[in-house]
Amino acid sequence: MNDKIADYFKALGDKNRLSLLELILKGENCGCTLIDKLHVTQPTMTYHINILEESGLITSKKEGIWRKLEVNQNSLNELVGYLNNLTKLEGVSKC
Repeated sequence: MNDKIADYFKALGDKNRLSLLELILKGENCGCTLIDKLHVTQPTMTYHINILEESGLITSKKEGIWRKLEVNQNSLNELVGYLNNLTKLEGVSKC
């Protein structure tokens, strides 16, 4: 489980990928529109999409020449759950 959580954090460790995830959550689902909002090149956009997809935070579906992007809600819930559990551990072990 910690390997998967670490992969999520690695994928989110870049401001462009954080912005990309936020835009996808808001309903943007095509790299062609996301490029204009992030002001990156097409190869850079593909790079960031691939990292988010490899981590499991997003999925994509090919429709013609386009890739439709969606947030993997299960992965996002797993990450939020992990962070919530961390807050419950506060004060458990005191020196």
